[in-house]
Amino acid sequence: MGLNFLLLIAMVATNILSLYHLSTTVQHSPKPPVPPPVPDHLIRQLNTIRATISHLTRHNPSTSTSTTAAAKPTSTVPQDLLLHSQIGPIASSCHNHPDLLHRYMNYTPFSMCPYDPDLQESLILNGCHPLPRRRCFSKTPSKPSSSSLPLNPFPTSLPDSSVIWNKYSCKSFDCLSKNNPIGFDLNAQRASLLKYSSELDLPINQFMQLAKSANSPIRLGIDIGGGTGTFAAIMKKFYNVTMLTTTMNVNAPYNEAVALRGLVPLHVPLQQRLPVFDGTVDLVRCGRAVNRWIPTAVMEFMFYDVDRVLRGGGYLWVDRFFSKGVDLEKVYGPLIGKLGYKKVKWAVANKTDPSGLKHGEVYLTALLQKPTSR
Repeated sequence: MGLNFLLLIAMVATNILSLYHLSTTVQHSPKPPVPPPVPDHLIRQLNTIRATISHLTRHNPSTSTSTTAAAKPTSTVPQDLLLHSQIGPIASSCHNHPDLLHRYMNYTPFSMCPYDPDLQESLILNGCHPLPRRRCFSKTPSKPSSSSLPLNPFPTSLPDSSVIWNKYSCKSFDCLSKNNPIGFDLNAQRASLLKYSSELDLPINQFMQLAKSANSPIRLGIDIGGGTGTFAAIMKKFYNVTMLTTTMNVNAPYNEAVALRGLVPLHVPLQQRLPVFDGTVDLVRCGRAVNRWIPTAVMEFMFYDVDRVLRGGGYLWVDRFFSKGVDLEKVYGPLIGKLGYKKVKWAVANKTDPSGLKHGEVYLTALLQKPTSR
């Protein structure tokens, strides 16, 4: 009895001492440091990942949750879209437009693809890329003439038979050259890239001379928003430089025009990661498709992707970027400045058309050189 009583007292005393120690530790322990804020770009990326995982979880046919809680949406998802989601990437932006996506993927595998170029353009311009339709045969022109394909990137004309014209108001390249001379009058556009008429101009021969003086060879490049590929055509014909041209078929067959000139079109939007390996190109040119109408976040990702693909000592050429003057000073100038590139040319001038005068817009032409090492 006495021994048991002593053991009980020892146990109670031990618990009291333990409680006292814990209380003093809580009272006197320093406050944990406040964690640093999570960067905005990381939050955006995490939200994108969560959205993608959430979508695939909802539409995975093997889970019971997707057949009960989300039975109604899942029943309308085309089977080929479910299959593709298990073997290839689907951009989270695709899921923001389920009606368009489901219409696009509602096809019969191993047969002819539906001819819906407008639907494709709508999805791509909304950031849905790469498009997930894969297992069907694309429609081709009914009477293509391979013998008439030009070998010169500045032909007298492009063959109309190599384009499906159904969705366009113009039914020939001649019609396009009369109604859209900036894009489809190949000689007129060529002249605009070779002449110097204001401080905003940077003739291609002058650029090539600058690169040569800096001992920076130009062999490979990307022309973002390059229209019908005239910049790439000049670089190929006169300087033996291989250029990829990103372009969209907005109201005209731009991709077909680029390809018919013997050049390489990339049918990708500005939101898309450039399909080129890191540090492999000498030049990236941003044409007039890159302007203030592009969301700032998209533009920021695009410029950092440009930095990714440029080699050390390569050039970023911003050709007649337009924005409001105050935005260039407070938003776009600092955004470009974050890259830490050397300013070879930086010219700003007022945009003098009615829209420019009304909104206080300006043009920027800049040639920037990436540091040779980081």
